[in-house]
This record gives sequence, structure tokens and C-alpha cells, in this order.
Amino acid sequence: MPAYPNIPAIAEFLPGYEAITWYGIGAPKGTPAAIIDKLNAAVGAAIADPDTEAHLAKLGFETKPMKPAEFGKLLADETEKWGKVVKFAGIKME
Repeated sequence: MPAYPNIPAIAEFLPGYEAITWYGIGAPKGTPAAIIDKLNAAVGAAIADPDTEAHLAKLGFETKPMKPAEFGKLLADETEKWGKVVKFAGIKME
């Protein structure tokens, strides 16, 4: 993490380990692409603002704007990865 450059990453001790925290904005299924693109552009512009980016960095956040398709892939990849963990651990809903 850029905010903590002297703290080693857990992957240095457990090769292949990756757990990230991420935030995103979603819209209901069927939202027109033009609206999705407009929201994506507005959010991208907001987090690209130097003051906003600096403030988020002070809080330990690293911004990574994505296009809707990239975010969809992130969601799919994370669902697959953590689904394997849930199955392996035998976690059941209560």
C-alpha cells in the first residue's frame, strides 16, 4: 500500500495470497448503457480530481478507475475466488 511502504505485503509470507478491499458503484440490471457511461465518467472525474485523490490517499486508499466491463470482470473474478474459499472452508449460510 502506498500509504504504508515499510509494511511488507502478506503475499511476501504466503505466496499467492491476495485479499483486497475495493469499492464500486453499481446500477440496476437493465440500466441503459448511456446512463452507465455517464455515471462512470462522472465518478472517474471525481476521483481523478487532485484534491479528492490526495484526500483519499491520506486515508490509505489507492484509486483505480475502471470502465464498466473491467468492473464486471473484477466482480466475476472476486466471486469465483471467494466462492472457492467458502466451499473449501465448508461455510454455510445460517
